[in-house]
Amino acid sequence: MSDTGGRPETAADPVKAGVLGRCPRCGDGKLFAGFLTVAPRCSNCDLDYGFIDPGDGPAVFVILIVGFIVVGMALWVEVAYDPPLWLHFLLWLPLILGLALPLLRALKGLMIAMQYRHNASEGRLRDDV
Repeated sequence: MSDTGGRPETAADPVKAGVLGRCPRCGDGKLFAGFLTVAPRCSNCDLDYGFIDPGDGPAVFVILIVGFIVVGMALWVEVAYDPPLWLHFLLWLPLILGLALPLLRALKGLMIAMQYRHNASEGRLRDDV
């Protein structure tokens, strides 16, 4: 793990802390400075968030989850009711936004918390000399 500055390491639940957008170490400080912008450090325990690199992982999971739900429902509605195209747009665009945005923030927080918990970092080659 990272340096705790002489303080004992606390055991914040990574799932709870990540989904709620809290610090992965203390579980109290804010993880995000904006909607998806990660804060520079924890306001409670002063953990430096410089290690954070969730990459495209949260977006991929959101695309797969929301896509499965919306495409499945849209196909069912199309086969069962045969609505006009404008009604599909009226139904599915708000649902996509309503599912994707909160899920993206929650999954980004969860991936950051898991990255901290497992001390994950970019792969490096060892120098065996």
